Amino acid sequence: MTEPAGAAQDLEAWIEERVGAFRGRYGRPPRVLGCAPGRVNLIGEHTDYTEGLVLPCAIDRHTLVLAAPAAGDRIRVFAEDLEAGVEIEAGAPRRSGDWSDYVKAVVDSLAALGHRVPALDMTIASRLPMRSGLSSSAALGLAVARAFDRAAGLGLDSRTLAELVHRGECEFVGIGCGILDQFASALGRRGHALRIDCRTRAVLERPFAGEGLALLILHSGVERRLADGLYGQRVAECQAAIAAARQHGIAKPGDRTLRDLTPQLLPALERDLEPVLFRRARHVVTENARVDDFCAAMERGDSDALGQILAAGQRSLRDDYAVSTPELDAQCEMAEDVPAILGSRLTGAGFGGCTLHLVRAGREAEADELMSAACVRRFGSRPRRWIVTPCDGAFSRALP
Repeated sequence: MTEPAGAAQDLEAWIEERVGAFRGRYGRPPRVLGCAPGRVNLIGEHTDYTEGLVLPCAIDRHTLVLAAPAAGDRIRVFAEDLEAGVEIEAGAPRRSGDWSDYVKAVVDSLAALGHRVPALDMTIASRLPMRSGLSSSAALGLAVARAFDRAAGLGLDSRTLAELVHRGECEFVGIGCGILDQFASALGRRGHALRIDCRTRAVLERPFAGEGLALLILHSGVERRLADGLYGQRVAECQAAIAAARQHGIAKPGDRTLRDLTPQLLPALERDLEPVLFRRARHVVTENARVDDFCAAMERGDSDALGQILAAGQRSLRDDYAVSTPELDAQCEMAEDVPAILGSRLTGAGFGGCTLHLVRAGREAEADELMSAACVRRFGSRPRRWIVTPCDGAFSRALP
C-alpha cells in the first residue's frame, strides 16, 4: 500500500494517539515531545565524508519521542515498533549493539558537552522503516535530542543538535558517517532541498523544482546495514585514493580529501591509481559536480535535465562505487519504461534500502501503479512505497 503525500496532514492525530499509548504504559501523560523527519538525498551520495556537496530534503515521515520526568538517575525507553525496552544510566551509557545505542549516543554526547541529562521515561514511535536508506537513525537521534533539550531546558539550536547527534553516531555508535543525515533532519524546510557543503557546513535552501514534480520512494526489500563493514570500506578507499593521488603528484600536498580534486584530473587519476581506487575517486569527483548541476536545473525548471542527472548518478553508484544491488538496479531500470517518471536512482548509502523516482506532478498514481505492477512481475510482490514531499526539520514542544 502506498502512503500518499497527504499522510503528513494527520501528524497531529498520530501524536495524540501515541500520547494515549504513553499514558497506558507509564500511567501518566508525557510532558515533552521531540519529532524529527527522515530524509531523501536527491543527489550527492557518498560525498559527505569526503567533505563534498550533498542535496537532501527532509520528508514528511517522522520519528516521535515522548517523555516525562522520572525519579532516580535512569532513563527508561520503550520502542513501540520493536516492542522492546531498555534502561540507560544517565551518567554512563554503555553500547549494546542494537537500536538503543542511538539513544545512548545522544545521552553520551550531551554529557560530554557538560549538559545535565535528566532521568526520563520515554517512548519511541516511527513512520520511517529501519535500514531503508531514509535516515531512520538520524531521525531517531534528532527526536531524542529534541526531547532531552526541551526536558532539560537547554535551548540548543537546530545546528548544534545536529552536530551533537552526528558526534554520537560517529563516536559512540561507531559509524563514520558524514553530516548529511543529521543536517537534513534538523534543518529541513518545507518545499525546499538543502545544498550542504560538508567542508564549510554552509547550508543553502533551494526551492524543490516548483509544483511540477513529486517524489516516489520504493523499498527494494533488502534491508541496509551500515555497520557491517561495507560502508567503512568505502570510507577507507576514499582515504586511500586521495593519499595515492598525493603520492603521484596529482593532488597537492595540502589536499585533504577527494573534494579537492576536479574533473580535469580524472585522466591522470585513471593513469596512476589502481582501478578500484580510481573508480571510487571518479564517483566522488563527478558526484560533487552533479549536485550543482542539479541545483541549476531546478532553478531553470529543466525537468528532463534533472532526470538525466539522477540516471547518471545511479550509473556511477552502480559501476564506480559498487553500492547498488540487483534489486535497486532493477527498480531503476523498470522506471525507464514509465513515462511519468523522469529519472531514478538509489537513495541513501546503498547496499539495499530504497530507490528514489522523480515523477511529474499529478501522475503519482500512474507511476505508483506501473512500478508496483512491474515489481510484482519481477519479484512476485508489491514493494513498500511512499509518495513524499519536502518538509520542515525536527521540532519539540512542551505538552499540557
